[in-house]
Amino acid sequence: MLKKLQKKQISLIACAALFAFSAGAMVSAPEIGKSLGQWLNLAQTQSGQISEENQAQSAVFPLVSQSRQERAAKLEAIANGFSSPDRERARYLLASDLIETRDAQKALNLLAGLEKSYPSLGPYILLKQAQAQDILGEEGKASDLRQRVLREYPHEAGTVKALYMIALPEHHDTAIAQFPSHPLTWEIIRKRLQENPNQPQLRLILAKYAYNQPGIVGVLDQLTKQPTLKAEEWEIVGTAYWENNQFAKAAAAYAKAPPTPRNLYRTGRGLQVGGKEREKAIATYNQLIQKFPDANETGTALLRLAEMARTRKDALPYLDQVIARFPQQASRALVEKARIFQGLNDQNSAKQAWELLITKYGNSNEAAEYRWNIAKDKAKAKDYAAAWEWAQPIATNNPQSILAPRAGFWVGKWATTLGKEQEAKAAYEYVLSQFPYSYYAWRSATILGLNVGNFNSVRQLQPEVVPLQRAIPPAGSETLKELYLLGQDRDAWLQWETEFLNKMQPTVAEQFTEGLMRLAKGDNLSGINIISKLEDRETPEEQAQYETLSQQVTYWQARYPFPYLQEIAKWSSERQLNPLLVTALMRQESMFESQIKSVAGATGLMQVMPSTAEWIAPKIKLDTKSINLEDPNQNIKLGTWYMDYTHQQYNNNSLLAIASYNAGPGNVSRWLRTIGKTDPDEFVENIPFNETKNYVRQVFGNYWNYLRLYNPEISAKVAKYSATHPQLPQQ
Repeated sequence: MLKKLQKKQISLIACAALFAFSAGAMVSAPEIGKSLGQWLNLAQTQSGQISEENQAQSAVFPLVSQSRQERAAKLEAIANGFSSPDRERARYLLASDLIETRDAQKALNLLAGLEKSYPSLGPYILLKQAQAQDILGEEGKASDLRQRVLREYPHEAGTVKALYMIALPEHHDTAIAQFPSHPLTWEIIRKRLQENPNQPQLRLILAKYAYNQPGIVGVLDQLTKQPTLKAEEWEIVGTAYWENNQFAKAAAAYAKAPPTPRNLYRTGRGLQVGGKEREKAIATYNQLIQKFPDANETGTALLRLAEMARTRKDALPYLDQVIARFPQQASRALVEKARIFQGLNDQNSAKQAWELLITKYGNSNEAAEYRWNIAKDKAKAKDYAAAWEWAQPIATNNPQSILAPRAGFWVGKWATTLGKEQEAKAAYEYVLSQFPYSYYAWRSATILGLNVGNFNSVRQLQPEVVPLQRAIPPAGSETLKELYLLGQDRDAWLQWETEFLNKMQPTVAEQFTEGLMRLAKGDNLSGINIISKLEDRETPEEQAQYETLSQQVTYWQARYPFPYLQEIAKWSSERQLNPLLVTALMRQESMFESQIKSVAGATGLMQVMPSTAEWIAPKIKLDTKSINLEDPNQNIKLGTWYMDYTHQQYNNNSLLAIASYNAGPGNVSRWLRTIGKTDPDEFVENIPFNETKNYVRQVFGNYWNYLRLYNPEISAKVAKYSATHPQLPQQ
C-alpha cells in the first residue's frame, strides 16, 4: 500500500509562492520540511546567483516572495546595515513598496544618492524619485528628475519612460528613433496613428517590433495599402502576418519580398493553406526548387508538392528526390512512399520502403512511430515477446521521440506479463531515469512503489512543496536581471523588450528569457509555450544548449509555474482535493489564462461551461446572476466543485474523474463497459477519443512534474534514479 505523503504540510505554498511568481522573487530552496505557516512568516536567507559574473549572495531576493507588510522590517534592517549590494537592493525594494503605499517622503530618503551606489538601476532610481515627487505634488522636481535621466542615461532603456512622461513631441521623436522596440514607444506610435493614420513608417516599426501585440493585424492590413513599400519592407509585413497565422495574407506579402528560400517557401505554403491558389502554390514551390536546389526549404517544398499531386503515382518522383537529396527529411518521404505503395496494393515495394526507414533512418521519429505501431499490433495479438522486441529500440535509439518513454514503460508491462519481474523493474527504472519529465515516469514511479500516488489515491494526497525559484535570465543586461529578481516585473519587461532585437531568430538563451518575461507579466500561455518549444530546436549546437538548460530545475519550474496559488490552496482545501492535481488540470485546460474561451464556450482557468456553472451555482449558494467565469477565484471555486463531483461519481478514482472532466460521464460509463478497468494503463491506451486519451496523460504528467519539481522527497528520489544510469532490458 502506498504510504501517503505528509498531510500536515499544506502542499501549495499559497501566498509565499504566489508572491514569488507574480512579484518576481528568486527564492532558493531552503531547508526541507517547513510548514506553510513557517514559509509565510520566516524570511528565507538562502542566496542566489545574479549571473555567472556576479556571484554575490543575496538575502533580499527571497524576501520578494513575501507581502510588503511581511518583508518591510527585514528590508529595513538590511537597508540600515553594512554597505553591500544587498543593502542597495533593500533600499530600492523598500522604497518601491513605500511608493505603492504612497509613503513618498520615506521612499525619497531611501533613494537619495542611490543611483551612485547602485548604477545598474540608475535611471530607474531617478524615475522612482520622480514618482515619489509626483505623489508629494512636487511636479517641478519630478520633471527635473526626468530631465536628469535624459541627460545622464541617454542610451538606457529606462530613459524611454522619461521621454514618454515628459511627452513633448521632440521627446517622442527621440523614443521612436532610438528605442523602436520599447513598448512605450509603441504606445506613442499608436497615438500618432490615431491622429494621422497615413504614416506607413510608423506602422512598419510596429510590424517589425510589435508583431505579437494585440491589434497588429489591423495595422498590417492598413500597411499593405501603401503603394511605395520596398521589397525588404514587404518581408517584414509577411513575417508579421505569418507569426499571427494569417497565412494567405502572408503569402501575398512574401510574393513581393526578396526571393529567398524562406520567403518563397512561405509564399507557396500560404497559397496552399488558403486552398484557392493551388496552381500558384505549385508554381512557387517549383520556383524555389529551381532557384535554390540545395536549401532545406526545398526539401519541404518537394514534400508539399507530393501532397498536392493529382494521383498517388505522381507523388512518387517528388518523394524520391527528397530521399536522394535531403537526408533530414528522407524519413518523412519514406513513410509517405510506403503508404502510397500500400494504397496501390504493392506490398513488396511498401515493405522495402519500411525496411529502409528502420535500417537507414532508425533514429528518426517516423521510424519510432512505425516500430510502435507494430509493437501495439503484436501486443494486441498477445505476442508480448515480439512487442517488447519492437518497442525496445524506440526508448534507446529515439530518446527525443515523444514515444520513447511510452515504449520503455510498456516494455516493463510486457516483461511483467511474461513473468520477467527483474526485467520489468529495470525498464521502469530506465524510464524514470531517462525520461523523468514524462507521464510514464509517474506510472513507473507508482509501480516501483514511490510515494507519488496512484489513480485511486492521488486525490487525497497533500504533498509537501517548497518554494519555487525564479530562473536567472540567461540573456539580457545586469539591469534586466536586477529588476526581474527584485520583482519589478513591468520595468523588467520594458527593459527586455528594448534589448531583445533578435525576435525572429532568437538564441536559446534569448528564447528562454523571453518566456520568463512573458510569465512575469502574466502572459502565461505564451510564456509556457515559448519555453516548451525550446525542445524543438534543430541544429546540434542549439540542441546541446537546450540540453544544458534543461538540466536546471529552474527551467522546468518556469515550464510548470504556480500562478493563482492562493485560490488553488483555498478551494483545494475546501473540496479536499490534491492541490497539485488541481494545478495540473488547470495548466492543461487554460495554461493559467483567466479569460480564455474555447470554441464551445468553456471559460477561464478551469474551462467551466456556462451551463455547468449555472447548474452548480445553487448547490454552492451562488447567485446565477453574479456568475463571472473570468474571475479566477470564482472559476476555481466552480471548477474544483465539479472536479470533486466527478471524483465522487467514480469512488475517488482520479483516472475516471479526470477523463469524465474532459469527455463527460456518459462516455466514461460506456468505456467502462467496453474497455473495463482491470488494468488502468490498458484503459488509458484504449480510450477511443484521442483528445481524452491525451488529456488524461497530460494532466497526470503535469501533476507528476509539479510533484517532482517542488516536493523534496520525490525530487531526491528521482535524482537518485537518474544517477544510476540503468539499462533498458533487451528481449
